[in-house]
Amino acid sequence: MAMAMRRAAALGARHILAASVSASSRVASRRHMGSVDAGAAMEKIRAAGLLRTRGLIGGKWVDAYDGKTIEVQNPATGEVLANVACMGNRETADAITSANTTFYTWSKLTASERSKALRKWHDLLMSHKEELALLMTLEQGKPMKEALGEVNYGASFIEFFAEEAKRVYGDIIPPTLADRRLLVLKQPIGVVGAITPWNFPLAMITRKVGPALACGCTVVVKPSEFTPLTALAAADLALQAGIPAGALNVVMGNAPEIGDELMQSMQVRKITFTGSTAVGKKLMAGSANTVKKVSLELGGNAPCIVFDDADIDVAVKGSLAAKFRNSGQTCVCANRILVQEGIYEKFASAFVKAVQSLQVGNGLEESTSQGPLINEAAVQKVEKFVGDATSKGANIMLGGKRHSLGMSFYEPTVVGNVSNDMLLFSEEVFGPVAPLIPFKTEEEAIHLANDTNAGLAAYMFTKNIARSWRVSEALEYGLVGVNEGLISTEVAPFGGVKQSGLGREGSKYGMDDYLEIKYVCMGNLG
Repeated sequence: MAMAMRRAAALGARHILAASVSASSRVASRRHMGSVDAGAAMEKIRAAGLLRTRGLIGGKWVDAYDGKTIEVQNPATGEVLANVACMGNRETADAITSANTTFYTWSKLTASERSKALRKWHDLLMSHKEELALLMTLEQGKPMKEALGEVNYGASFIEFFAEEAKRVYGDIIPPTLADRRLLVLKQPIGVVGAITPWNFPLAMITRKVGPALACGCTVVVKPSEFTPLTALAAADLALQAGIPAGALNVVMGNAPEIGDELMQSMQVRKITFTGSTAVGKKLMAGSANTVKKVSLELGGNAPCIVFDDADIDVAVKGSLAAKFRNSGQTCVCANRILVQEGIYEKFASAFVKAVQSLQVGNGLEESTSQGPLINEAAVQKVEKFVGDATSKGANIMLGGKRHSLGMSFYEPTVVGNVSNDMLLFSEEVFGPVAPLIPFKTEEEAIHLANDTNAGLAAYMFTKNIARSWRVSEALEYGLVGVNEGLISTEVAPFGGVKQSGLGREGSKYGMDDYLEIKYVCMGNLG
């Protein structure tokens, strides 16, 4: 268990499994949550041929070379869903070799040929939408409605980049001498190591693999140990779509060994990572020796500013969506809700009422809008943050404790009068806790919002057009939502500033991180 904790902390998920659950509580929870539904879901996934437990190297499904496995658990019940291969440096080295060999053929295909394969992969993802969503809910815990939304979102990146594959344009520069021609070419960077988190087990893969394959790169994916099944199912569909053996490889297990191999390999030319800032810094440092290109989508501390002139109904709806999606386990969640004093009480009352309507439960149940947190360590982190806030004068307006369902369920929580000396203000809680922070002026709101090393997403609610321009330009964030709480889309660039990362994913700008620019000077053409 201690080794597993070190692995997860070293390379991937934001939280680690720190405590086990007694057998009796697991049985009671399974009885309450309805294990029959989970069993039927697994049978449906098996019938579709999408339950894979081996890694994918060179187009072949392989066990760990030493035979080791790791358990994948359902966070809502504690049940073991599957035992998957626990791989390390040797398997990763072979995956890199396979990707490097395939690069020389995949990159030589026409953009149209790569586009057609990606489009077929998109179509297969969509035709297996329900099975993928069930798998995601089982291993990650999010409600089925959200899981179905993620399949749509994840597949949209494959569709978008299938189209962008045909739009990698270069330039012709006016020459300085009459007998010269100056050309600029864009070429695929090579083998890509992609390290993805557990909170979006499909979309964080497709948002990286889509542009990589579209450009002509090949990829070695390392999914989170908590949610490898969705990644493996998606990779299976990629093979079925005609993505050639070795173009997409998946290894999971010993995170430090896999990460070290990816960072040290001279054949891997780029690392792309979504996860915590602490791990991102380690990857950046570890990639320095081989001078790899690095793109990082790291932690956030998103402010959500509600001004006096906001439409209360719009602000409550948007703040609710920005905060409680995936039970607060997203890097763009509203981590601090700043409310101007003139409407603080009115907003707080309406917001608490809206949060009370959220239904906590197993994601397989249709009524559920809030699933479990990923594991016990995540719950303990939330408890620590809430305890710190109340000890310093904040007040619990709703929730504030573990849910009666047990396991890793936590009550949707609203904490009032939070100040900047509390953990809820300075760090990412990554759970269903909404801190409310009063402010007086626009200048104070901007200062509070920017008072963090993070700079991923920010939100604001106002009916004043001039203010919306003024504040959105002043906010030190890569993404800003104005009167909207759900802003992610495949057609817009996603990424942060400051310590929230480097590079952009999605949109036409997302192609650039997988391309090298080559200048060609052709002389003696007179």
